[in-house]
Amino acid sequence: MTQTAIPYIFMRGGTSRGPYFRRSDLPEDLDTLAEVLISVVGAGHPLNIDGIGGGAAVTTKVAMLSHSDDDWADIDYFFAQVSVEEKLVDFKPTCGNILSGVGPAAIEMGLIKPKGDLTEIRIRAVNTGARVVAKIQTPGGELTYDGDAEIAGVPGNSAPVQLSFMGVVGSSTGAFLPTGNLRDTVQGVELTCMDVAMPMAIARAVDFGLTGYENAEELDANREFFDRMEDIRIEAGQLMGMGDVSKSVTPKFGILAPAKDGGTIAVRYFMPWKTHPTMAVTGAQCMASCALTPGSVSEGLLERAVKSPAEVVLEHASGKIDVLVDFSNEDGFSLNAAGLVRTARKLAEGSIYVPQSVWVSS
Repeated sequence: MTQTAIPYIFMRGGTSRGPYFRRSDLPEDLDTLAEVLISVVGAGHPLNIDGIGGGAAVTTKVAMLSHSDDDWADIDYFFAQVSVEEKLVDFKPTCGNILSGVGPAAIEMGLIKPKGDLTEIRIRAVNTGARVVAKIQTPGGELTYDGDAEIAGVPGNSAPVQLSFMGVVGSSTGAFLPTGNLRDTVQGVELTCMDVAMPMAIARAVDFGLTGYENAEELDANREFFDRMEDIRIEAGQLMGMGDVSKSVTPKFGILAPAKDGGTIAVRYFMPWKTHPTMAVTGAQCMASCALTPGSVSEGLLERAVKSPAEVVLEHASGKIDVLVDFSNEDGFSLNAAGLVRTARKLAEGSIYVPQSVWVSS
């Protein structure tokens, strides 16, 4: 036998998709693990033709699950962002869309037993230490994917997955404002560098000569903008204490504009080398927090809520995403928790095969 079989479940989580594994079925060593995941996805080719990736950053994501040894959590969720065209794996960030599928996948894997009509699962995001409570629809003690919930960027309806994120402030850098400032100027562009669920550098669209209403295809075609944005992102990463981020997907980058379709504020989110076709769950929390923070680059772009909790409706490239933010303004803005509704669906399950030259399991 020249290949190693690894059991997996293939799931859509939110507006992303990828394989979900038991952590114990994969190599412990991160270097070997990276090689296995590169093979699984087929990274290094624009179509991921020799793997199960989909040729886009939202379809080359991997979730690895295990029982948690944390006193608070039920499940540990370890995330990997695999590159599309480069043979690279980034274990630094987490992904809230893929996290949407963690609860259902944990039930499918037998890691969690459903309890009643609604099963609450406490999840620890291993990469960042964030704590998330997921509420999964299990009518009569049976997992279901059928329901009436709709999310922008996904056709049809599915059962809602309610997510409540806690402990996400400073999860990567240790600080809400990693530079210590509400605004920094980098290469002539004002930024708010913020770390809520995902470290981000956030700017106003107009400062790049953009409206902020461009679609993903228009932005991806604007290579002058991307080149300028990447230079600024790399410098922002240094200011945020993250070192050389030229080969890391974090910090992510986002731009803001006034809402034009009844939402709170218009946003575009970058992964960072392509425009996100919708909106990342982690990025949504950070951009919603930026929108609510007085003195940030959102100043003057919206009518800011002053009472908590506040519903922040972000208008993104494919529609809208609602973030319910529990916050305090007593001593400057501080986030207590952020809630979102996502959906998930199992697409396939079985074994994925990697060459034994990549990994031979014991």
